[in-house]
Amino acid sequence: MTHIFVNIPTNDLERSKAYYTALGCELNPLFTDDNAACVVWSDDIFFMVLTREYFATFTDKEFADPRTHAQVLLSISRETREDVDRIVEAGVAHGGTAPGEPQDFGFMYGRDLIDPDGNGIQFMWMDPEAAAKGPEAYMAEQARA
Repeated sequence: MTHIFVNIPTNDLERSKAYYTALGCELNPLFTDDNAACVVWSDDIFFMVLTREYFATFTDKEFADPRTHAQVLLSISRETREDVDRIVEAGVAHGGTAPGEPQDFGFMYGRDLIDPDGNGIQFMWMDPEAAAKGPEAYMAEQARA
């Protein structure tokens, strides 16, 4: 069994906990304390939201400010395009920002959401048929129809 734990920094742990629960996530109390919160996206995907001080204990590398530097681009899939819009709208309503326009490729739809600390996530939906066949085959099939 493989789980994904993404560690992200925060300036305000209480604000981050409120923000991510507003997006529909739960917090795992067994791994949440004054230094960190375990944000549960699914049975296999978790964010460990860490205070900057605690985050620094896990690495000797210089800390990159997520407001000004991109180190990784995360995408989390949703069941429908409407689910993508809903989660982004919830994030904006709770202090996040949605930079840029939605990316709509017909078979795939995505929107970016930046949390109050500058950490970014793209939420995306892909047509299940396109995912199974690959985008080129799916689009060719759609063009013939």
